[in-house]
Amino acid sequence: MERDSRVYLIIIGGGEDKNAHMEILEEVVRLSGGKNANIAIITTATNYPLEVGEEYKKIFYDIGANFVDTINIESRKEANNKQTIRNLEDSDCLFFTGGDQLRISSILGGTEFHRFIQQRIKKDLIIAGTSAGASMMSEVMVVAGDDEDAPRKSTVKLAPGMGFIKGVIIDQHFNQRGRIGRLLGAVAQNPYTLGIGIDEDTAILLNENDDIEVIGSGVITIVDGKDIGYTNISEQNQDEPLAITGVRVHILPTGYKYGLSNRKTIIEINKG
Repeated sequence: MERDSRVYLIIIGGGEDKNAHMEILEEVVRLSGGKNANIAIITTATNYPLEVGEEYKKIFYDIGANFVDTINIESRKEANNKQTIRNLEDSDCLFFTGGDQLRISSILGGTEFHRFIQQRIKKDLIIAGTSAGASMMSEVMVVAGDDEDAPRKSTVKLAPGMGFIKGVIIDQHFNQRGRIGRLLGAVAQNPYTLGIGIDEDTAILLNENDDIEVIGSGVITIVDGKDIGYTNISEQNQDEPLAITGVRVHILPTGYKYGLSNRKTIIEINKG
């Protein structure tokens, strides 16, 4: 699918198909240059970097990437090492695996590695991430919370993320793990942000026009708190139920688009 503007973020809700159609991972390779794609797999989030790195390495080679490398950065010293940065200079895409998003932000945030990404992301570098690698993309990220629980202040715990996407909070494995309550709690605490919950085997592609496009087999859930009329988030005790009014919710499947700058759904109907 050709696009009018360059895609620079691929944010995956986790559980992407690795065996059959592999639509999302094929799109990662295609957008990164296809048979010329050089992909670096960043395994900082996982406790099993060798196994996870080798799995993705094999998949990306099988899909047709030109070169795939696994880079496991386990300390801030490594993230500030000039050789680490040199190893990334020829990369078209950095792919962040799942695991613990707090490992990504605490080990990589504010380092030379982080600055390298910020300098190149709007020029020629694609950042892709799945599960924890999706959550870390935003300025404020979800680090923990109760699944399938009624929304309340204690339902969600937030921390600073890597800031690759502005004004958005990402949650992943969304409908599969019943995370609407914790996303509502996150938006109640940050009503100026958009909450985006991404299902498994589903991704959003962000382009330079600040439009997102949905791909994959599930849906995304957008929670817009800009017009919240009332919430008790500031006055409730940790475990009291959350009251919130005036929230707008959009559910978008594959092929639908949404403008982050104007907060409007872009519906393009193909009549054949």
